[in-house]
Amino acid sequence: MTERDLFDAVLVALVAAGGLTFVILLFLVAPYGRHLRRGFGPLVNGTAGWVLMESTAALVPPATFLLAGARPGPVPWVFLALWEIHYLYRAFVYPFRRKAAGEMPALVVAMGMAFNLANGWANAAWLSHLGPPLGPGWLADPRFLVGLGLFAAGLAVNHHSDQVLLDLRARGERGYAVPGRGLHRLVASPNYLGELVEWTGFAVLTWSPAAAVFVFWTAANLVPRALANLRWYRRTFPDYPRQRRALIPYLL
Repeated sequence: MTERDLFDAVLVALVAAGGLTFVILLFLVAPYGRHLRRGFGPLVNGTAGWVLMESTAALVPPATFLLAGARPGPVPWVFLALWEIHYLYRAFVYPFRRKAAGEMPALVVAMGMAFNLANGWANAAWLSHLGPPLGPGWLADPRFLVGLGLFAAGLAVNHHSDQVLLDLRARGERGYAVPGRGLHRLVASPNYLGELVEWTGFAVLTWSPAAAVFVFWTAANLVPRALANLRWYRRTFPDYPRQRRALIPYLL
């Protein structure tokens, strides 16, 4: 099996697993965060588990670039830098900003690490050496510019939405409360919306099949989670605004 054969097999496996995950999560809410419950094996510290999961996504791509030998030129490294802007924060900054990490099942951590290993390698392999060579002119291509705009907008929404939740705890709120700033006024999970927009932008700016599969997987994972979050808010807070949607303002 060649490396390209392995790449194709990984993408097919990710698409199949993503479709199965979507169906399962429509009926079974992943047991972490506000949805944590017993019965899914041993628990680990939430901060440690989060770092283990997300650091896999942060470390595998640069290792792939260095070990496999990225093509010369700035474009692959610009792609990698954008990837790392997201994951270095998500792995090594965000978990330590949360006031109460709680616990999470070791099973969730292991599954997250497995996905991030496969997805991180597939994206890095395509961008570093398996995909077509892209010269510096790609950085002025409309696909790159539009994708970069989407990536930046999604990243901003993601960070701001997280900050709104962090600010609730900073004001002394104990447990969960209803956020009322930014896109939280319209949807239950604007941070998930930000991630979807961000990785859609990444798929456009890289024009990569691996990044497109990543968008599919992100939607398969986060759409059911956002629906579960909306149900949880409505069940937990009787005065939760009824006009708020789960993920997409006014639609979903």
